[in-house]
Amino acid sequence: MLTRLKVSGFKNLVDVDVRFGPFTCIAGVNGVGKSNLFDAIRFISALANGKTFAEAAMSVREEDSTSSDIRSLFHRVGNEYAEKMSFEAEMIIPKEGIDDLGQPAKATITSLRYALMLAYRMDKTLSSLGGSLELIEERLEHIGLKETTKYLKFTRKPAWRKSVLQGRRATSFISTNENQIIRLSQDGSRGRAKSILAANLPRTVLSTVNAIESPTALIARREMQSWRLLQLEPAALRKPDKFMTKPGLGANGSHLPATLYHLAQSQKNNSDSSVYERIASRLSELIDDVYDLQIDRDEKRELLTLQIKDRYETIYPAHSLSDGTLRFLALAVLERDPNASGLLCLEEPENGIHPDRIPAILELLKDIATDTDEPVSDDNPLRQVIINTHSPAVVRQVPEDSLLVAELKEMVDQNKKIFKRTCFSFLPQTWRSEIQTDIHPVALGKLLAYLDPYLFRLRCALFRFGCRKHGCCLMKELSDMLPTIETEQCC
Repeated sequence: MLTRLKVSGFKNLVDVDVRFGPFTCIAGVNGVGKSNLFDAIRFISALANGKTFAEAAMSVREEDSTSSDIRSLFHRVGNEYAEKMSFEAEMIIPKEGIDDLGQPAKATITSLRYALMLAYRMDKTLSSLGGSLELIEERLEHIGLKETTKYLKFTRKPAWRKSVLQGRRATSFISTNENQIIRLSQDGSRGRAKSILAANLPRTVLSTVNAIESPTALIARREMQSWRLLQLEPAALRKPDKFMTKPGLGANGSHLPATLYHLAQSQKNNSDSSVYERIASRLSELIDDVYDLQIDRDEKRELLTLQIKDRYETIYPAHSLSDGTLRFLALAVLERDPNASGLLCLEEPENGIHPDRIPAILELLKDIATDTDEPVSDDNPLRQVIINTHSPAVVRQVPEDSLLVAELKEMVDQNKKIFKRTCFSFLPQTWRSEIQTDIHPVALGKLLAYLDPYLFRLRCALFRFGCRKHGCCLMKELSDMLPTIETEQCC
């Protein structure tokens, strides 16, 4: 679970410091940098997954970018690029994990801070990329439980906190000295630390750890590997699966039939109602006439195909369902899958959803995230959801504690050049305002006016008209159809 992320020098993210809860909604107009924050998370995850610096960099470049130079990832003012980019992630990791060879690992402490600094290096041998990335610093260190508890201000019960926080640690798991020598220490006092020269490394040290020597670092790596961006594509969601397809929903929504089928088979004797019935019930919140959900087994072709049945016993295969229905269905399956853990990023989840059904999908996304009223368990995995949106309709439905506001603000660098960077703020009197006193909160009314100024002006006009005509009740009823804003009390 990612609880804090600091980024600087990456795209338009400069001195960014963001704290996250189990469910977070980032609101802002297009082009302010919401997706860049997701890219930073994906970049860290790709490196933890063993990708080289070049491979990770290419995986987060814009698809329509005309530049193949890795330097395009660095913050730029005019024609000048930042020399370095840095990342620092604070996280809560699971207590146990498994390495690439199937060896079990147990963490000595579950609250960690991972830091990474990279610099651009010209490399004539890499003409297609223009240069390469050089590792300057890498650190993995424990965070004291008292410090963690102090800054975990989102609503949570003691039972949840006790189930996720444990252990002690006095020294760093990974550290870097002034000579760019990285030290990988073993858990406990056994064995000697490994020393590695950072300058020539093609990937991070964390991506090489194993369960025997560094179990805590291994579980931290597994946690970061689980950070992913969901880009649910209708074409992938509609495809049937082979009988032997490995279950697990892909980032694009692939393998939905196989995941649902295996989930139903593994849990069919564990409860009174089947997985199909529970997911169909959830889907009925979006579509009124959903009666049943099933997976058709085609024995001849050995294919699994998703089907929905309405109240009139009419069967609809996946290829005939709407894009919004399929996305909602995929999220409903994800919510029921105990093996789906980690951090899920999702852009504009309201796409393809009727405005009246937005509360249903937001409630589903909140249910995917860990329930902080209950201890973490197989039925309540340590799972986290971050979404972004520019929809006032979504902002109205999201709890104020879960909202972050993305804005572009003008700054002046050390060379007195003006540039714009993304800033993330929050609403007043929420848990972030207690610990991030250097950031000015944003009023909800200002946020909604910022997202949709036309509706803002229309609502103000309705209130003024209502006051003049003494028709406050009628005007209030009309204006309630529009985003709520802060205004003086009418009449």
